[in-house]
Formats: sequence, C-alpha cells, structure tokens
Amino acid sequence: MTTQHPTDPSPGAAPSVAGAVRAAGARTAPGRPALSGIRPGFGAFVREHGGHGRLVVQPRMGFADAGAMRDGLAATRAARARTVGTVTLDSHTRVGWLEAAASALRDGVPLNGYPIVTHPAAVTGRMLSGIRDEHFPVQVRHGSARPLRIFRTLAELGLDASEGGPVSYCLPYGRTPLADAVAEWAAACELYAGLREFGLEPHLESFGGCMLGQLCPPSQLVAISVLEALFFARHGVRSVSVSYAQQTSAAQDREAVAALRLLCSELLPTDDWHVVVYAYMGVYPRTPHGARALLGQAADLAVRTGAERLIVKTTAESLRIPTIEENVEALEYAAGAVAGAPPPPVPFAASVAATDTYREAAALVDAVLDLHPDLSRALLLAFRKGYLDIPYCLHPDNRGSTRSYIDADGWLRWEDTGALPIGHLVEPSRSRAVTCAGLLADLTHVSTRADEAALAASRELPSG
Repeated sequence: MTTQHPTDPSPGAAPSVAGAVRAAGARTAPGRPALSGIRPGFGAFVREHGGHGRLVVQPRMGFADAGAMRDGLAATRAARARTVGTVTLDSHTRVGWLEAAASALRDGVPLNGYPIVTHPAAVTGRMLSGIRDEHFPVQVRHGSARPLRIFRTLAELGLDASEGGPVSYCLPYGRTPLADAVAEWAAACELYAGLREFGLEPHLESFGGCMLGQLCPPSQLVAISVLEALFFARHGVRSVSVSYAQQTSAAQDREAVAALRLLCSELLPTDDWHVVVYAYMGVYPRTPHGARALLGQAADLAVRTGAERLIVKTTAESLRIPTIEENVEALEYAAGAVAGAPPPPVPFAASVAATDTYREAAALVDAVLDLHPDLSRALLLAFRKGYLDIPYCLHPDNRGSTRSYIDADGWLRWEDTGALPIGHLVEPSRSRAVTCAGLLADLTHVSTRADEAALAASRELPSG
C-alpha cells in the first residue's frame, strides 16, 4: 500500500541542507576553465566531442590477457566513430580475490576481464602505450563495492577515469554492508582526487542510473545518480558524469534524462559534468535485428536529450561475452544511426520541472540531503528509513518494500512506494498481486517486443 511520508529533516536543520546544496549549485559559473597545470582529462574530452547532436560511443570490454586488451583498445580507437576506450576488470579483482586472479593468470584459466591489480604495472603500461592519449582517453570499469585497492592501482598507473558508486556498486552485486561500501568509496574518492597534484583531472561516473538493470522506476535512477555525483564532489572529485539506462518507454526515458540534466544543473558544484546513456541493461533481445534496433533507439535517446556519451551493447549480448569485432560493429552502428542528427532543442526548465519524473526525483534527492549534512550518513539513513528503496533488490540493507510494474503504455510505474517520500506525488496504482508470471513478463517485456518486431519485419521482406 502506498503511503505518504515527510522528508524528516535533521532536527534544527534550517535552512534545509537540500536548499543550501541547490544554492551552491546555482552559483557555479558556467565554462570555468581548469586550474593552471591540470591537464584536461576524460570528462573534458567527452564534453568537447559529445552533446549538441554529437555522440561519444564506448564499449563494455575487458580481457585478461594484456595483448588481447590492447587489441580491443586499438580496434575501439580505429572504429568509424568518436570513441573512448574501456578496460573492464575481472570478477576476482572486483571482489578482492587477488590470489584467485593471480592463480588464474598463472594457470591460464580464463577470466572475464582485465586483472589490473595483479598484472605488473609495466605490463599495463605497455598495453596502453601508444593507444591511450589526449585523443583517446580510457576509462576503467570494475563493479567493486570495496574499490580502494583498485583505485590505488589506478592512481599509481596514472589512469584518471573510472566509475561506480557507493550505492550502485554495492546493492546489486552482493552482501557487502552499505556502511562499509560508503566508507571505502569515500576513501577511494579522496585518494583519486589526489591525482590533481600530478597534473591529472580524475573523472568518476555514477552507475546509479543502472540500478539492477531494469524495473527500477526512472525517478529513483535519476535520484541515485545525482546523489552519487554529489558524493564524488563532496570527496574531492570535480569531474563527474551521471548515468541513465534505457528503460521500457522512449518517451519516459526522454523525460528522465531531461530531469537528470536539470537536477545536475541545479545541484552539482561543478560545470565539469556530462550525461552517459546506457543501452538497455536488462534481458536483451536474442535476434540480431532486435538487438540492433534497441541499440539504435538508445542512440536516438542519447542524441535527442543532449547526452554526451553512450555505452553500447552488441548483437551477442544475450548469448555470450562479445568479441572485439562485435563491439566495434556496435560502436559503428550506434554512431551511424544518429550521424547528422541536428542539435536537440533545449527544453524549458519549467516544463521539465513539471514532469512526474523530475518532481519525484527532486523529492527523493531533497529528502536524502535533508537527513544529514554528511552525505555518507544521509545515504545510510535513507536506506534505513526506506527513503531510498530499490524494487526487487535482495541486499540486506535495502528495505524491499517498493514494487514496480509496466503499464499499458509501456511506462515503468510505481506499484508500491513503500516509505519513499513521494507518496503524495504518485497516483495509486490499481491493486494487483505481484505474481511470478507477471514479474517474468515485465522482465522480458523489452526483449520480447524487440524480437517480435524483428520477426514481423522479416516476414514482410520480399522473398528471393
């Protein structure tokens, strides 16, 4: 049952923390140059080459062997598109099982990514040499709730772009206590921010717009991405990006990215930020035509909303880990699908602020910020009180009282808002039981729709 709750600000908080954050964000001067001696990094590159009808495209790619990883980066750089590189780490490194990663390398056991902490620094340096430069920045992606060792390695290697977040890389991936993840992410951000002492501008991307991949209504994706970007900034990282994963409705997705952009302009204490759209992160179409069509729609979403960067998926996504060639094909397909697109019109802030997604997301962000001036403590309190609550997430620190569903128009809606402070904004849904069959239908809604459209299109082709 949906109930309304107050934002429950900390006693004596006047004016509200959220109000102070908004005031600070509003004072940020646009176009502020980098400090003297700081070399422009990943964020500056993406903002220069993306947005305004242009798109920087990026794969999700990682190989254990340094030679194969180099080949993947070289192919990404050579693709017929404006690209940035990716080094995705293996699952042993992600969870800190470094002895297992070393054993796998020694024994030739396949890994699902690049074990950057285990490979000697000289090996990684040679792998990147002559490929990573100011024309082709590289981001390290890892999936770790306890990332301090990884960030220490990145700093030692001078790798200045990564991603994740204390919430988005904790709740979906295991049982690491959220308090531990928040504390370690705070330390990792502060360590990473120290790269500025060596002339590098470190960049962090929030994975918050991709929580669980699917079935989390857009307003909470937007809220978590903004909150994690604020978390990065509070701990010294000045170049950030916010994410949003394509969901079930193109119209709702456009509304969500517009809300995300407006909230960032209001709240972030830096102008060095951009938006990255992810091709659908849930159950992916099995047919090549369906997969390409969904990727094309993601590229269209990114360009229409002014997003600067797109993370692609391949036609092999539902079957296995994609090859280098399949990744390059996806990069070129996405870039080609929107080539020559005109710059999108800038939506009026007032019209964006009147949308359901913005109103819900703003209420969530403000409620969390008003829980405590220390954002680390505010995030922990938010999950404890249920002010943030991810549908269908089984992590012990997630209350698990919220539910979602896909309505007749394909929009992802709240079935039950639990204790989220948006009950006054959400129209009560029709009462219905959440069944296994209904949940499975929602989980496969996007892939089924795309594959059925592909099948229908193939039947309409002339024979012979």
